[in-house]
Amino acid sequence: MPRLVIAAPSSGSGKTTVATGLMAAFAERGLAVSPHKAGPDYIDPGYHALATGRPGRNLDAFMCGTELVAPLFAHGAAGCDLAIVEGVMGLYDGAAGRGELASTAQVAKLLRAPVVLVVDASSQSRSVAALVHGFASFDPRVRLGGVILNKVGSDRHEAMLREALEEAGMPVLGVLRRAPQVAAPSRHLGLVPVAERRADAVSSVAALAAQVRAGCDLDALMALARTAPALDCEAWSPQRALEQQDPAPPAFEARGCEQSPGRRPVVAVAGGPAFTFSYAEHAELLTAAGADVVTFDPLREETLPPGTTGLVIGGGFPEVYAPELSANAPLRRAVAGFAAAGGPVAAECAGLLYLARSLDGKPMCGVLDADARMSERLTLGYREAVAVSDSALAATGTRLRGHEFHRTVIEPGAGAAPAWGFTHPERRVEGFVRGGVHASYLHTHWAAQPSVARRFTQAAAARR
Repeated sequence: MPRLVIAAPSSGSGKTTVATGLMAAFAERGLAVSPHKAGPDYIDPGYHALATGRPGRNLDAFMCGTELVAPLFAHGAAGCDLAIVEGVMGLYDGAAGRGELASTAQVAKLLRAPVVLVVDASSQSRSVAALVHGFASFDPRVRLGGVILNKVGSDRHEAMLREALEEAGMPVLGVLRRAPQVAAPSRHLGLVPVAERRADAVSSVAALAAQVRAGCDLDALMALARTAPALDCEAWSPQRALEQQDPAPPAFEARGCEQSPGRRPVVAVAGGPAFTFSYAEHAELLTAAGADVVTFDPLREETLPPGTTGLVIGGGFPEVYAPELSANAPLRRAVAGFAAAGGPVAAECAGLLYLARSLDGKPMCGVLDADARMSERLTLGYREAVAVSDSALAATGTRLRGHEFHRTVIEPGAGAAPAWGFTHPERRVEGFVRGGVHASYLHTHWAAQPSVARRFTQAAAARR
């Protein structure tokens, strides 16, 4: 599989611009391009999916473990002509205090992939050679195959940069001028997701493709991608992941359930502009576990999908759409009724806020005796967690690694039966388990612990 990792010395250098533009430009050539993102970010993969027509997939060595990075990559890239991986933060930045863990450099090494360094050259000339030399020599196992210079000011500026890098023996694979018209808008948690600006996002991606096509040597980049050696691993499979796990603990017993063999449980997954955060593997695992997965939009639909026996409400931006979510009182009542009847509900971050009594003063579903509001404080970072209450999602003692990323607070922060106990970086309990509901700020990647998908599907099947 020809493949490239797009990295940078630091955040804000233009990784997303270059990676998304390259994906779109190669897709325009008729190639099947597999898009990937190092780290836990949900937003960039939305732009990758728009550029390629394929699901954007995450490769997170902290949440999933280093042993799953290559198999998950191979699963996503199956049948493609080229894979492009957008890095996270600076090339060598990873989980705080954990060395290279979850860094772009580690992902590149696990994938045996050449790295292209995107350098913001707006405030330097000859010094770019020293910068690139440092990144190329810091870890000899990271193969830096070339540089794309971003935010170049003029022809003269470009000539100075090229001369310096030629002296350093580093190929220049592209030069991009300053082009604010192709930038995607940002807000409190990063880029505005594709689902919230679909038409404008299509135009932005097309402009990125044109910019990259004009400024980058696509043939040289493809030639570099083809130098990646074969990966010695078996592609991840949701069915095999479920089969290889130890037998699941007894399924969570929901109230009022009746077994109806022969019919697959229906798991409704919240989507639309307010709930855009989801890992593709979650739906794949639920399907492999025996569920029919149906997406619905809480902004527009007034009822849960017909036959719903399980409900997944993932991450997103309910704080942006609080008035509209609140105005959809029929669906809020339906969700509250489903939860009150013991229906299994898995809610992460945005889902937690939606289940609260209120969000910024606007009534929400009222499933939880808690109120949420926007905050000036950004909560961000990896977490190590253990389930401290038995739930439809996880048996007590289940261990998972996850990620928190929000500018909201909920009070209280945990219920009488908390969802998780955090063991790193600080010890605290968080979230709510109540009836069939498991609600928490913690984003998790179920490929790391497929038993949660099987357990949740079993709980949903028990309500048919």
